[in-house]
Amino acid sequence: MRSTPACCVIADNERSKQPVIGLSADFRAPFSGYRRKIKGESMLVHHVRNALVAMVGTAFSIMNTNAAAQTVSKQKATIVLDHGWQFRQGTTSPDPETGWMPATVPGDVHLDLLANKKIADPFYRDNESKLQSIQDENWEYRDTFDAAPSLLSRSNLDLVFDGLDGPSQVYVNGNLVLTGTNSFRVWRIPVKSHLHAGKNELRVVFASPVKAAAALAATDPWQPKTQTAPKTYLRKPAYQYGWDWGPTFVTSGIWRPVRLEAWDKARIADFAIRQHDVSREVAHIDAEVQIEASHNGLGTVTVRYAEGAKQPASSTLSVDLHAGLNTVTLPIEIRLPRLWYPAGYGDQPLYTFTSTISAGGPNSQATLDQREVKTGLRSIVLDRHPDQWGRSFQFVVNGIPVFAKGADVIPFDSFPNRVTTAEYRRILESARDANMNMIRHWGGGYYETDEFYQICDELGIMVWQDFMFGNDWQPATYNFKLNIEAEAEDQVRRLRNHPSIVLWCGNNETEGAMDWAPRPALAADVRYQMWQDYLTEFSGILPRVVARLEPEIPYWPSSPSADYEALSDHYQSGDAHIWDVWHGRVPFSTYETHHARFVTEYGFQSFPEMKTIEAFTEPADRTGIFTPVMLAHQKNNEGNSIIHDYLLKDYPEPKDFASFLYVSQVLQAEGIKIGAEHFRRSRPETMGSIFWQLNDCWPVASWSSIDYYGRWKALQYYARRFYAPVLVSPHVENGSVKVYVVSDKVDPIRAWLRVRLMDFKGKVLLEDRHAVEISPLMSKVYLDWNLKKLADAGGADTSSVFVVAELMDHEENPYSRNLVYLSPTKEIHLIPAQLNTEITGKNGNYKIHITSPVLARDVYLSLGAIDAKLSDNYFDILPGDSVAVTVTSNATLAELKAQLKIISLTDAFSAPSQPATVTAAH
Repeated sequence: MRSTPACCVIADNERSKQPVIGLSADFRAPFSGYRRKIKGESMLVHHVRNALVAMVGTAFSIMNTNAAAQTVSKQKATIVLDHGWQFRQGTTSPDPETGWMPATVPGDVHLDLLANKKIADPFYRDNESKLQSIQDENWEYRDTFDAAPSLLSRSNLDLVFDGLDGPSQVYVNGNLVLTGTNSFRVWRIPVKSHLHAGKNELRVVFASPVKAAAALAATDPWQPKTQTAPKTYLRKPAYQYGWDWGPTFVTSGIWRPVRLEAWDKARIADFAIRQHDVSREVAHIDAEVQIEASHNGLGTVTVRYAEGAKQPASSTLSVDLHAGLNTVTLPIEIRLPRLWYPAGYGDQPLYTFTSTISAGGPNSQATLDQREVKTGLRSIVLDRHPDQWGRSFQFVVNGIPVFAKGADVIPFDSFPNRVTTAEYRRILESARDANMNMIRHWGGGYYETDEFYQICDELGIMVWQDFMFGNDWQPATYNFKLNIEAEAEDQVRRLRNHPSIVLWCGNNETEGAMDWAPRPALAADVRYQMWQDYLTEFSGILPRVVARLEPEIPYWPSSPSADYEALSDHYQSGDAHIWDVWHGRVPFSTYETHHARFVTEYGFQSFPEMKTIEAFTEPADRTGIFTPVMLAHQKNNEGNSIIHDYLLKDYPEPKDFASFLYVSQVLQAEGIKIGAEHFRRSRPETMGSIFWQLNDCWPVASWSSIDYYGRWKALQYYARRFYAPVLVSPHVENGSVKVYVVSDKVDPIRAWLRVRLMDFKGKVLLEDRHAVEISPLMSKVYLDWNLKKLADAGGADTSSVFVVAELMDHEENPYSRNLVYLSPTKEIHLIPAQLNTEITGKNGNYKIHITSPVLARDVYLSLGAIDAKLSDNYFDILPGDSVAVTVTSNATLAELKAQLKIISLTDAFSAPSQPATVTAAH
């Protein structure tokens, strides 16, 4: 057992963790001895009583002081403390009632200030810069709750915080019970000795995170040598301090639920389904139940399980419990299990497992506690065998090598507690609808809510899960190492039943950060010690936790990483971040020079659409991309200039601000398409394409494919095409147009391949159509046209022709269609398109039919102020063809017709020769 300095307060997480030492006595001094008199009766009294009755049910009657009731085992009761909270800025006022305002828990101080109209919308115009003093202040929260004698008669009363964001001190009736410096910990505090009958006060004091971090850093004698950023000494979401896509809002608050748990003989502390051996024939699994017992005694553990609505099976075990933590394992065999698959490879059935602990032998009816988990049964292997290119990096799920297609996910909001279930589902369903099967949950934010992962489970979206270490070099004090070990245990325990999580990764870019300034200039002995500490944390502490708690899931030390292997042009291993496009300002075609085994970051920025920009600007802010407010919503130092420079390499100057927004999205989508299709064509050398990034945390110019309000950018529509399960990808290489077909299907496909050389007016200059059998899980060339052959057919001028490749089933239904041009984008001479449009439908379901006599590139439909879901956008229309777009909206047909605007690429640079015609048919 570790000794603890007298000046520190510790709290054991789930009573089993190594203690994490909190802030020093000097930090606590301003708050010591604080007391206040509770005036009046809290509204929470009624809430607590009602919640207790509802959650305990008939067992509530047991909680009386009569002797008969005392002989009956009592179920665990949970009281959620989410009403009646107040907050205020830290004050030295002698009046303990000064400055209190209503607060929301879970929440944070910024949202509470906003709700009380003390600050303006943080996202509007340049308000961010006006709110930075909030991070320099202390804040405190308080609540009162009633404790009846029946509640106090329970053997154990635990106060549980699922998350305290910021350096915090927790007081119960004036007694300091917790000091914490980790926003990602779950804190369980025995508080029975601090409670009394009647009203009780709970108070949480948050110190300024900026000042507290500096104080912690000052206690590390190595910090002046390593120059480790003080902010990292606090375990807090790194993105709060600002990123090159996000604002700076270093907030504080009780950001996860808080509750009081009452229990007697035993409770279920943890419940996990350990998937040791899963195949199509049989699943050998263990139901691992961790029980905390208050004293020695006989207990019965029962686990019931079923898939869907099927009749449940069960397994029961009698156990001798000792006081403290007990781990009980029940082996379970499921024959012919229904396996969980990633999206595109099969279904996502979930099994429900329910564990129950009862007092006494197997015939006992005295249930003490119960816990339910849902999980999918699957086998996960990170395959890293040597091959002709180096060492492979591919996920094998249920025996299938899966090409990972997706995007990186950042926090959904700068203030997490206003992210709704509907928003989670909208973004994650958008990923699934764009044929993504994986997201990388980036390590600079926070571990997401259970419902986030539940939705991923349901949708078949695999999660590459980073631990929350983003870019910065991390401290190496002993207390810090204990702290992150406890954090990792909390989070792995919490999330390990989710079948969607297929990898735990130590950090984002910290491994590479050893070579970032100023570290190369540090003394050699300092650098040596820093690297030893890095290995201790990311190849020692974290993988040890994963290996102990979830050994079935692979661990990876960093992203990017080769697991410390040396790389060369002829030997590639691990995952890669590719940023020479954008930061290096090299052409998009540079993506095709990279042959990484798995790509976890690459990207390019664009602006959101006008409707999103109107949400945070005034008209004067929208005169160009370099106005002060537009620059305030661009967090990359040279971002707007980089977008502008890249745009002018391919296109003329757009004619106005709205056109610039549109072309920026086309530019981003076309650029990422080059990379994504190259990586897919390179299968199996490359087995993952994860672009940066899927979503935004506020309205901003960024790398996202979906903006803050959930609106799809051009990139998201493009992703649905370049991530199609079967992709046709014509590509100019080595003097030819080679037509690849990439298939993620596990079975061969019989199809028709049609390839045409056309001019922009629709004349077919060369055509090939033949039946093909598409090989499963493979990239392969199915047609090779020599460029000389194309020049002979289309003339010397390649700027007015294009190649279109189409893959269709035998009923002419398309699998995939793709265009390739034979001249650089800047030299392509498009003909202005006249788009003819007809709208049909009623009752919220509409169809827009669009035709064009000439090639129309990147046709964009906008509906002004109307919110609608479109089946497609930013698409090409071949000469003489028609495209039908399905629209779902609450608007009327007349409203749609009035708001609808349709343009193609040529319209962004000059007025259309003839405006689009729009007709409505009833």
